[in-house]
Amino acid sequence: MKTDGATELLFQVFSLLLIFILVHATYVTVIRPEAEAFMTKQQELKKDQENHAAKQNFYVVLKDYEQEACIILMLWATAIMAWKAAGIYRQQKLLAKDLLRLPEDLPIGPEDTRELLERLDKALGNASNYLLPRAMKTGILRFAATRNVHDAATAVRDVCASEGERQDSELSIIRYIAWAIPSVGFIGTVRGIGAALSQANRAVEGDITGVTQNLGVAFNSTFIALVLSIVLMFFIHQLQLMQERLVLDTEQYCDQHLISRLRTPVTNIAN
Repeated sequence: MKTDGATELLFQVFSLLLIFILVHATYVTVIRPEAEAFMTKQQELKKDQENHAAKQNFYVVLKDYEQEACIILMLWATAIMAWKAAGIYRQQKLLAKDLLRLPEDLPIGPEDTRELLERLDKALGNASNYLLPRAMKTGILRFAATRNVHDAATAVRDVCASEGERQDSELSIIRYIAWAIPSVGFIGTVRGIGAALSQANRAVEGDITGVTQNLGVAFNSTFIALVLSIVLMFFIHQLQLMQERLVLDTEQYCDQHLISRLRTPVTNIAN
């Protein structure tokens, strides 16, 4: 589990660096040059035609630093969720296999636990850290130690419950990003409004270009941040649904393939 955590941390760091480089390069080479060219063209048209109505442009909406930061955070959160979703998908595939490979009507007694553990180790390979094998091994070991079916079932449920809590806690970084994106958008709003107010003297003289451009910064940053936040929250809920299904399906698998087949020896009491 520690190795998996270290691997995921390295993935998060390098994915953030890669996303930053790609997004910033796109902004430098495409988005900001296109936005500047469009704004220059609109200013020229306004000089030639006094009644010219300014048009909206996709590159102008995206051109500011706050929008760039929001897109970087959005893509970073998406990469982290894709990593987690891929791990859940690999674990879900185990649920379609019969790991014990025993006849359906064959009961399992305490004397069979060692053989069951060996079967699991052979069938799992590199998947021994997944939730399903951990839950089954814990149930088998508890049954071997206590010879009590109820204790084995409780052990399986405890493993599944702790895994659900662990998965939920690991979403904290994604929830932080979902909170940070609107906050960055509001920072752009404050910056744009402040810059627009600093151009108020020119607006009084009749030049409202600076005011309108800075108000555009304020509204565009908020707009992009809220849109990205809505999309990100949708994917977060889908990931949570996948995690909850994995935990519930694992508990059901253990009940069906292990707990329901456990049998304790019957002790005859002489009268």
